[in-house]
Amino acid sequence: MEFIQTLLDNSSIPIITAFLLGILTSISPCPLATNITAIGYISKDIENKKKIFWGALLYTLGRVMAYTILAFILIPIIKEGASMYGIQKAISKYGEMFLAPALIIIGLLMMFYDKMSFLPKFGLNPKGDKLKSKGGFGAFILGILFALAFCPSSGIFYFGMLIPMSAAESSIIGYSYPVVFAIATGLPVIIVAWIIAYSVSSIGKFYNKMQIFEKWMRYIVASLFIIVGLYYAYTFYL
Repeated sequence: MEFIQTLLDNSSIPIITAFLLGILTSISPCPLATNITAIGYISKDIENKKKIFWGALLYTLGRVMAYTILAFILIPIIKEGASMYGIQKAISKYGEMFLAPALIIIGLLMMFYDKMSFLPKFGLNPKGDKLKSKGGFGAFILGILFALAFCPSSGIFYFGMLIPMSAAESSIIGYSYPVVFAIATGLPVIIVAWIIAYSVSSIGKFYNKMQIFEKWMRYIVASLFIIVGLYYAYTFYL
């Protein structure tokens, strides 16, 4: 982190600064926890290499959409002279408010889905085959949710540094900085997903022969969702 911070301090090119801010955000404690959770969700279907990698890309796309739309709203406001602090406080508050229960509910559904007999009435089967087919969309939604879960460090990087830098740009190029920032925040997930999908394929084949692995993997990922959700609930509600 110190090396990246040194690069950031010496950077005079805004788009590189945006990228470095995204990298620093991705390895900060709170965003790192959400990225680990995302990796667990994306890699639960380890037998499908393409699905893992595309899941990581869709997760990053969700982050890009969240940060970019937010930037398109905030940059004109900042150019009009509005205070960044009040905006950051409101978004951080409501982002964490919705993230904690969402993660807990998703984790519980993943863990106890096969025991919920009422779910087939909604067009889902107990084996979760149709639910699995929504994995890419789920990764995309996670990207949006996790991007909006601003903690102090990510809030400083995004609201305190990136958005003012983007607003100071006189041309439309300033709107590209949040896109670069968002891609950088999801880059660790993409790299890990690529390693899981294409560098350890033999492990994937081994686990594919073990039918019980998928069950335990689902429990592990569900537990991770619940733990992170409880963490955000603790920091927000208590």
